[in-house]
Amino acid sequence: MASVFIILLLFIFRQKLFMIRKPLIALFCVSFILTGCSQSEGTPEASIVPVEKTADPFVLKDFLTTNTALDTYVDSIYNRLNRTQKVAQLIMPAAGKYGQAKETIDGLIKDSLIGGILMLNGTVEEFTKWIQEFNTLNQSQGNLPFLLSADAEPSLVNRKIMGSTPVKKANEISSIEEVESVTNKISADLNKIGINYNFSPVVDMSPNKTVGYRSFGKNPENIIPWSDQFIQSTQSNNIIATAKHFPGHGLVSGDTHKSLQVINGELKEIQNYPPLIKNGVLSIMVAHIAIENNEVYSTDGLPSTCSRKIVNDLLRDRMDFQGLIVTDAMNMGGVRNVPNNATLAIAAGCDILLMPANARIAHQEILKAYNENKNNFQDGANQSVRRIIRMKVCLGLL
Repeated sequence: MASVFIILLLFIFRQKLFMIRKPLIALFCVSFILTGCSQSEGTPEASIVPVEKTADPFVLKDFLTTNTALDTYVDSIYNRLNRTQKVAQLIMPAAGKYGQAKETIDGLIKDSLIGGILMLNGTVEEFTKWIQEFNTLNQSQGNLPFLLSADAEPSLVNRKIMGSTPVKKANEISSIEEVESVTNKISADLNKIGINYNFSPVVDMSPNKTVGYRSFGKNPENIIPWSDQFIQSTQSNNIIATAKHFPGHGLVSGDTHKSLQVINGELKEIQNYPPLIKNGVLSIMVAHIAIENNEVYSTDGLPSTCSRKIVNDLLRDRMDFQGLIVTDAMNMGGVRNVPNNATLAIAAGCDILLMPANARIAHQEILKAYNENKNNFQDGANQSVRRIIRMKVCLGLL
């Protein structure tokens, strides 16, 4: 359509009708051309149209601020997404030794079904190469850039990202200065690889053998200040930090990788979160742990990831956390057999569905719930999409 009006415009010039005394003709023609261009594939039910970057780029610290310019910019991107693309932002499968094959991830990218990728068990060289290839393919499809994550905890990073800089495990670190040094080493590796989202630190108490050696809880008084130092150092390196495993995995007896665990009564470990939220942690991971015998927060047999009482009522509303809420891996034993767990987690208030057993099916289920819009499902999902876009903008990806 634009080409037709360009020809018309040239014809007007040629006929000497486009004179200084008739500027409105020019304005009309230019406006008509631009309007015609804007009605192409950039509609909300088509491919994403690139949005011009703002003059002053936003930074990670802007995410939690009140910022009208940032809100407007986020909306300008959000409004160009169709429903399939919106739901895609909520889904983060894993790639690597214990994730999906690269070919599977490539297929999800080509179909615009995911908004991020967890890099799970591989080498520095492999992940660097894969991320470059994922980003190139993703960009060629016109998708929004990815959140690229890893479990780069001090206690796990050298096993999960082989070839990374050697660091002490969390329970071996002896000072807050050492926490800062370890965090900066980890962050430097992640930035080189292209990872912008770290699922760390673990802020649980230490009694549980699954998570105990992964937290700073050997001395309980260190958990909050050392975790906060890890978070601040990570985020100063332009990487999202994640406090986990809400509402607390340290005082349960078993392993949520294998089965659903239960907190009986009081939520003793949630006291670790308010200081970290106040100081600006940008992400919190919710665990597959049920709550029993708690008058306010019992989850009726569901894992916390699928309970609106825990995710929305406790973490989002009561504790006023405005960052990204991510599930623990959705293929774990603590949640895997819960029917409709993908839609339940999003309905509960989780922003990111991490490592669903089948990302394609998860997308289908969430999109179906989005279209049906029971119990205002769309409102919550749309808020999550906006938060994810906002984070991508503040990371400098958009």
